[in-house]
Amino acid sequence: MDLHAHFNNIQTVITADLNPARWKKNAMSTYDTDFYQWTQQQAELLRQGALSVLDVEHLIEEIETMGRSQRDATGSHLVIVMMHLLKWKYQPERRGSSWYDSVVNGRIQIDDLLENNPSLKPQLKNLIDKAYPKAKRYASQQTKLPLITFPEQCPFTAEQIISDWWPD
Repeated sequence: MDLHAHFNNIQTVITADLNPARWKKNAMSTYDTDFYQWTQQQAELLRQGALSVLDVEHLIEEIETMGRSQRDATGSHLVIVMMHLLKWKYQPERRGSSWYDSVVNGRIQIDDLLENNPSLKPQLKNLIDKAYPKAKRYASQQTKLPLITFPEQCPFTAEQIISDWWPD
């Protein structure tokens, strides 16, 4: 069955029976067994305005998770960028195109995330504070330099991390 036929089938089934008890029970089991189908069902219920049969508990959970995933992705990219900036600063003799490319790519990813999620920008300082210990640990592991080589607090500003700035 192609996607269009599958969608029409879901729409027909939803339209045919909007019994709230039946849909809530079905949504709960579909959520656990076929997440994609559950998302399509919930979207169609929203389109139809059938709010009483939505799986509200799981919808709330998924919406919160989507927000966390955007924040976590930003933090992950910050770790990579800061790690390579630390390596760039503390091992200048080993600088190479792979470090450069990792920083540039990470900055592009962060820029995209902040553009699509502007409410994350005010959280950047906290995200950096949380990500820096990991970046420092990874930089130490990869450079074989002692952990104490790197400052306790992030030596880069948020603007330096996300802009075209490079240490020394």
